Amino acid sequence: MDAFWHFYFDLIFFLLGACIGSLLNVCIHRIPREESIVRPRSHCPHCGRLIAWYDNIPLLSWMLLRARCRHCGEPISPRYALVELLTALLFVAVFEVHGLTAVTPVYLLAVFGLILGSFVDLEHLIIPDRVTIGGMVLGPVLSLLVPQLHGTADRFSSLLQSLAGLAAGYGFLWLVAAAGRRVFRKEAMGYGDVKLLGAVGGWLGAASIPFVIMVSSLAGSVVGIALIILGGRNLQSRIPYGPWIALAALLWMLGGSDLWWAYVDWVRGG
Repeated sequence: MDAFWHFYFDLIFFLLGACIGSLLNVCIHRIPREESIVRPRSHCPHCGRLIAWYDNIPLLSWMLLRARCRHCGEPISPRYALVELLTALLFVAVFEVHGLTAVTPVYLLAVFGLILGSFVDLEHLIIPDRVTIGGMVLGPVLSLLVPQLHGTADRFSSLLQSLAGLAAGYGFLWLVAAAGRRVFRKEAMGYGDVKLLGAVGGWLGAASIPFVIMVSSLAGSVVGIALIILGGRNLQSRIPYGPWIALAALLWMLGGSDLWWAYVDWVRGG
């Protein structure tokens, strides 16, 4: 692919990602409130006025309105622009790594679910079942339809890898949650996290689970300790784990798998 077409597809994926990010913002706001994502039309959560199309252009409208509602002047959360920009950049990243292949649309769908689950978890400390259970159902189905997800042309082998990943991800965190409940006499981990890791395993296979567990645990621990030191949390505070599982899964999709196998080879060689 020459430079012109490469730039063209980068731009297309960026614009597509920004538009999908706008839809994600609707889902992030409405799904935890059990509201329809279709009706009513987008409106200001403060004054209730409908948002015109020209005030609903991804990224651009937020900047032109200076992050305030045109009608009531109340601030628009920076989360809206952040989600749109993050989704746009991740769509471009998936294209850059995987190109125009059968794997790309599957990973774009994964990006959608991981961003949705992460931001809902950050705001409400829950991960919607349509992300977790939906992911656990879709993972094996897509693995059967697109065996390239697991680096094979054999559909049955791909399905087995997906089911093994689902079982490994769900089973590991289920054991952690059960042990934590037994030791601490309270819920040590939400079952949304358990289901999310199961879904990730179903999409990425069992080989991804050690990497996802290691990276998410490290990232979550570093952030949690930092929040405690800065006074924003204490040892009894619940810190969402879903975003760190999502981060690790995204890293795996964007090349972390190559780094992981290089590390495994290095350990074996040592």
